[in-house]
Amino acid sequence: MDRLRQHSSASARTRRAARTAIVDGALACALVALVCLSLCVGSVGTSPTEVVGLILQGPADSTASRIIWEIRLPRVASAVLLGGALSLSGYLLQTFFANPIADPFVLGISSGARLAVALVMIVVLGAQGVMGPWMAVAAALAGSLAAMGFVLAIARRVRTQSMLIVAGVMVGYLCSAATNFLIAFADDQSIVNLQNWSQGSFSGARWTDVAIIAVFVAASFAIVLALSKRLGAYQLGEGHARSVGVNVIGLRLAIVLMSSLLSACVVAFAGPVSFVGIAAPHIAKLALGSSRPLLVTPTSFLAGAVFCCGCDLIARTLFSPVELSVSAVTAVFGAPIVIALMLRKRSFR
Repeated sequence: MDRLRQHSSASARTRRAARTAIVDGALACALVALVCLSLCVGSVGTSPTEVVGLILQGPADSTASRIIWEIRLPRVASAVLLGGALSLSGYLLQTFFANPIADPFVLGISSGARLAVALVMIVVLGAQGVMGPWMAVAAALAGSLAAMGFVLAIARRVRTQSMLIVAGVMVGYLCSAATNFLIAFADDQSIVNLQNWSQGSFSGARWTDVAIIAVFVAASFAIVLALSKRLGAYQLGEGHARSVGVNVIGLRLAIVLMSSLLSACVVAFAGPVSFVGIAAPHIAKLALGSSRPLLVTPTSFLAGAVFCCGCDLIARTLFSPVELSVSAVTAVFGAPIVIALMLRKRSFR
């Protein structure tokens, strides 16, 4: 009997590993295809052969090389990294609140980061000041943590998850109202700067930005992977987590910090981007048929990267030369997924 159980368990693990490999492989292939398409398509069309040649050649003074190396490659890299970061932040928040539609945008965390960046951009720096990337990340992180603190304070008093979401939406509205109040008293140049940034876009990314994003995202991804076993125990309830030796307070603090840092990184470099944090983690969990953090974390990151890379490609090419806000495109594709999740009777936690 014991041998039969061991054999059944081993078979289940093998099937799970095979399914994970297939899903991750399919997402990786889709991501590579979207990256190649993004590098080739634009106002100046470039063939795949030319793109490969320009990349292998390295940066040069030709127009085609500058388009690839200074515009398209940094933009695609930031879309991939920040899309994965948004998805990972949403997954952490869904685990933390045990709520399938929790994400930085819905809970008002992105709005808090936007308010903090607006404060620095308008009040501290003014029209002549230039916000550096580190300052933007620091301001966005402070705003994210402040908004998260409000949501946590509310979460202790409400009894239902639906009320928590409503509270998060209200926090987002308050932060947006405060931001609009600031804009009303700002000078014209600050309004233009803030309006362009707050639309949500991966355009204008530079290699220095990509390097900073990569450091934050890679460190956060590694930490979340290291916490995956404890996250799995936390999914079964705080009591179970404590019974197996998990420091629940420390784990909750780590989840808050990681989700806020990932969200702040996105807001600082791309502005508020909606629905990715909800849609991508659920796509990953449904594809895998599992909610185990060790499996879902890489798949969720890939799903977010694919989602954002595809939406960015649509945003800049659909009505070219007019470029859409990437947040508008993610809402078009992400909102139906959220509606479907709300209508489902059963959903992975």
